[in-house]
Amino acid sequence: MSSLDETQIAQLVDRFYEKVRVDPSLGPVFNAAVHDWNEHKHRLVSFWSSVALRAGSYRGNPMAVHRAQPIRLEHFARWLVLWRETTTELLDEDAAAQMIEHAERIGRSLRLGLGLPEHLQARPMAISIVGKP
Repeated sequence: MSSLDETQIAQLVDRFYEKVRVDPSLGPVFNAAVHDWNEHKHRLVSFWSSVALRAGSYRGNPMAVHRAQPIRLEHFARWLVLWRETTTELLDEDAAAQMIEHAERIGRSLRLGLGLPEHLQARPMAISIVGKP
């Protein structure tokens, strides 16, 4: 079993959100919403410590916070790509798998709560059908 601790979670949150801030897709959404990155990261360390370590230190309503943002399904997909990448860079295999599993579960709940589909749907190619405009 992994020996994940709050120090590792703090390092993960810090590195991950540094990537998010400069990401072409996620950066504009997060940078518009987060006014104090240090405070935001501190809150997220509490959140992830509560999730992964059962620390009980987080107080908040993630659904309400995310509902107020212009989040699309593509943002969830990109967020998970960066999360997986960062967890595997910083954590041992067991801890990375644990944090990825938590993120996927929470992501599913948030997507459902925001009324977003589970997967990106194939988009029509905008090819006209004969006899139709």
